[in-house]
Amino acid sequence: RYLAHVAELTATDTEDSSLNYGVVVDCGSSGSRVFVYFWPPHNGNPHDLLDIKQMRDRNSRPVVKKIKPGISVAAAAPEQATPYVRPLLRFAAAHVPARKHKETPLYILCTAGMRLLPERQQAAILDDLVTNVPLEFDFLFSKSHAEVISGKQEGVYSWIGINFVLGRFDHEDEEDAVVTVALGDQRKSLVRKRTVGILDMGGASLQIAYEVPDSAAISSPQQQEEAAKSLLAEFNLGCDVQHTGHMYRVYVNTFLGFGGNFARQRYEEQVLNQTYVHNRLHSQQIGLSPNMPFLDPCLPVGLEDTVVRGGKTLYMRGQGDWQTCAKLLQPLLAGSNGSHVSLVETYKAPIDFSNSEFYGFSEFFYCTEDVLRLGGQYSAPTFTSAAQEYCSQRWEVLTQRFRGGLYSAHADQHRLKYQCFKSAWMYQVLHEGFQFPLDYPSLRTAQLVYDREVQWTLGAILYKTRFLPLRDLRQESIRQAHASWLRLSFVYNHYLFFACILVVALAIILYLLRLRRIHRRQLRSAQHPLLWLDKVVVPLGQGSVP
Repeated sequence: RYLAHVAELTATDTEDSSLNYGVVVDCGSSGSRVFVYFWPPHNGNPHDLLDIKQMRDRNSRPVVKKIKPGISVAAAAPEQATPYVRPLLRFAAAHVPARKHKETPLYILCTAGMRLLPERQQAAILDDLVTNVPLEFDFLFSKSHAEVISGKQEGVYSWIGINFVLGRFDHEDEEDAVVTVALGDQRKSLVRKRTVGILDMGGASLQIAYEVPDSAAISSPQQQEEAAKSLLAEFNLGCDVQHTGHMYRVYVNTFLGFGGNFARQRYEEQVLNQTYVHNRLHSQQIGLSPNMPFLDPCLPVGLEDTVVRGGKTLYMRGQGDWQTCAKLLQPLLAGSNGSHVSLVETYKAPIDFSNSEFYGFSEFFYCTEDVLRLGGQYSAPTFTSAAQEYCSQRWEVLTQRFRGGLYSAHADQHRLKYQCFKSAWMYQVLHEGFQFPLDYPSLRTAQLVYDREVQWTLGAILYKTRFLPLRDLRQESIRQAHASWLRLSFVYNHYLFFACILVVALAIILYLLRLRRIHRRQLRSAQHPLLWLDKVVVPLGQGSVP
């Protein structure tokens, strides 16, 4: 399977006229990117999905282009939306063969940056794109192809993309683990390949998405049941809605403020406020000067740091106590500092930890790999031991190791400084927030899947083009019907030809027999006068002498 995916990293053959193409523009908060995908004709099996891959140029590099800032800069002047995406679309048009432009779907999907704008401004930007993009480009683009997607949609697309690359939608391959899935009203169920859940922690937010095989597991009190409906997505990836083999029920939730960097800010605010209250109550000066710093268990030993918030300053010095740090972070799981979100209390669909698998991306990977070098299969005891050992080291030792090249090439001073905090935060989120067992064996942290970064845009185009195989299936059906008609026509004409010959032969034979009968009748008619003359008696005295 790995070798098959390596083959996908070669240049795309644009001379192959049978290939189809698709373009997706990801309009994000800080910038926008365009991705070009391609796929061969559908194989004709209605149970299989399109084999979509990211296009690669002549140098085998992914066809992708990014621009900054985000499209939200056009909020005040919506007429600038089309000029904003023009460089991206020109880039895509240059890579997609010109003869394919009119049949290549284009999707412009906007995420967090646009979601923050008022709906009126969102609509104005989308209207400009729908009106003006078709005037400049021949891509297949309509009003339904430009939209602002929700965080839930983005999570579902990410889940689809990861599972597609891992081959979890290929149900004919029986190498992987399976799961029993209840469909619809629970009267039907099927056994198919087990999908993977995803955990993704960025700088500001945290997201989780996983399949819920049995809807009976989400039965709950009414209030939770309503929450469950808003957090569950049910969809059919197959091209035929009558086929339930690709019907999925996925729990998706995004927690703003629970990303690694934002969590650190919340922690610093919490420590600053608590320390100032403590000083007032006990008439102390802790953290108010470098000579009497607050001892922060979440920083490496000896590292000095300063926090400034709202005119208040707090001086810190690292204590390097990972266990104490983890305990101090527990209140942050409840969504403190005025946040309405609680990782602990928010409804989460039950997870069957005995038959499930998860992938952890972004901070889950950086936290385990960049410094601790434990990326890949996650083990809570091993991770805890390595995190404690790192935190207990003096800052001078850590910086010396960094200069010596003992850490990942992706590690930097910021990673070294906050690795102790982020490892404790990741641990709390995973085991206290999401309740993953300490002995859970099926979590893998990763940055790439089969040596490539998987974007949510892949899942988006898989979902958006799910009905396209019907076109190929109908064409194949017409071809088969036409070929069948030709075969039947040939057989029918073949027998008809021989039947005509037989009829003609019979007609000739009958005609000959009729001629023979007429001829005999004429012969008999000619013989009757002679016989009568032989029997005539001549009278006496006429012509004779007595």
